[in-house]
This record gives sequence, C-alpha cells and structure tokens, in this order.
Amino acid sequence: MKLDMRYGHHPEDVKHYDTETLRRHFLVEKIFATGELTLVYTHVDRVVFGGAVPTTQALALEGGKEFGTPNFLDRRELGVVNLGESGRVILDGKAHALANGDGLYVGMGTKTVSFESDNPAQPAKFYVMSCPAHATYPTVHITRATANPKKLGAPETCNVRTIYQYVHPAVCQSCQLVMGVTVLEPGSVWNTYPPHTHERRMEVYLYFGMADSTRVFHMHGQPTETRHIVMSNEQAVISPSWSIHSGVGSGCYSFIWGMAGENQTFEDMDTLGPNDLK
Repeated sequence: MKLDMRYGHHPEDVKHYDTETLRRHFLVEKIFATGELTLVYTHVDRVVFGGAVPTTQALALEGGKEFGTPNFLDRRELGVVNLGESGRVILDGKAHALANGDGLYVGMGTKTVSFESDNPAQPAKFYVMSCPAHATYPTVHITRATANPKKLGAPETCNVRTIYQYVHPAVCQSCQLVMGVTVLEPGSVWNTYPPHTHERRMEVYLYFGMADSTRVFHMHGQPTETRHIVMSNEQAVISPSWSIHSGVGSGCYSFIWGMAGENQTFEDMDTLGPNDLK
C-alpha cells in the first residue's frame, strides 16, 4: 500500500500559491496503478481516498498506525465504485461482485477488506473513499440502475448532466459519507455553473472517461479568489469546504464525487451567481 499524506490549508494562505504549489497540495495525479493499492489521507475531514487495481494477487485495505486502528474500518465507513472490468470486494470472507459502474457501501466494523479482479489481464479499477463513522450501517451493493438519478442543467448553459447518487440517504444509510457519479451529456462541458460552495462539506472529485487530449479546468479557491487546476483522465482533486465546486472540460468526461461533513442534505449548498466570482 502506498499512502500520500495531505494537510489542511487556510484559504488566506492558498490564495498566494503558484500553480505548482496548488497542484502539489490539492491534485492527485495518479489514482490507479496496476497491481497496487494507492491511498491519499487528507486532513480535510480525515477523508481517505484512492484506487485499487488488483491483478494476480488480492489487495488488502488494512489499518495500522497511519489510521490509528488495527483494522481500517474499525472507526470508518467506506464507499467503492468500480471503473474497470469485473472484480470482487471481499468483506470478512464474503465476496461482493462489482461490474463496471457498480458501487458498494461498507459499514463501520468490517474487519477485513480486500480487492480482486476476475481477470488479471483485464483488471478492475476500484475507486475508494472513506471517512470517520460513529455507527454501523449495512453493506449495500449499488448499481447504476439502483442509484438515485437527478437530471440537472440545460443545453443553453452547456451543463446537462445526470447525477447518480450512490451512497446517499435516498439509496442507503451512512454516517456522513455521500458519493455518486455524474455523467455529462454530449455537448455539455460544465459540471455545474454557476458554482457553489459547501461550507459544511468537503468534496473530492475523480474525473474519468476522458480522451487523452481532453482536459478539465477544475475551479478552486474562494469565490473572490478563484484559481484553476488543469486535470487529465483519472486524476482527483481535493476541494475544501471553503472552495467553489465547479469545472469545465474541453471534451466529454464524467466524474465521481464524494463528500464528508456535518450533513447529507443535497440541497445544502451556498449558491453563487456569475457576479459573485472574481
């Protein structure tokens, strides 16, 4: 397992960052590495996220000193989305099969977690996100068909998209983790505009489904101190609660969003207008 530690930042400090510094602190350039489990621990709401690409051997998600508990999920809950070929998540010896696009919520208290691919030559790509938990809720397998869809946007604003809520009160119980997949329609490039902030929730974005030449300009910073981070396929970005949540791409893309914070209310956002941005 590879673990990358990221610390919290005050927005008054971040507004002085140059491009390299901004990318070093908030961008994760490689989530998926063949045959490896790679994780990022951000001190923003103590969220852990990353990727598992098992080939000939299972990859175990383990606890230890870095996480403060013997088992990874002793005091945490977990969300998983498979972006690769078919595979399995093994929880306390029980296999949960995940096809491409399937998700899984795993409750606090699960002792052993490992990831396997059905075909090592065509491995699964498990994206994982975890946050601290205070109660145990049942494990739930979530498909695109059983996720809760919300279609938003309009062609004239180039942001027609469907938000598939996976780990969400409309689908399953969780403590504070909320996760889903947003798919933009052809011709739409904004994942939300005008942007918003979640003062009570941080967010991590994983962009995927992009061509090699496509780039997403992920908007970052406070509304009056905006910055951008240029991202390519299968890269992730940490967006603290004080940062705007928005992005625009040069071509087709989708993204997994994951949030942790004080509540799970989808509409609990502070909306902004174009005149609020600088």
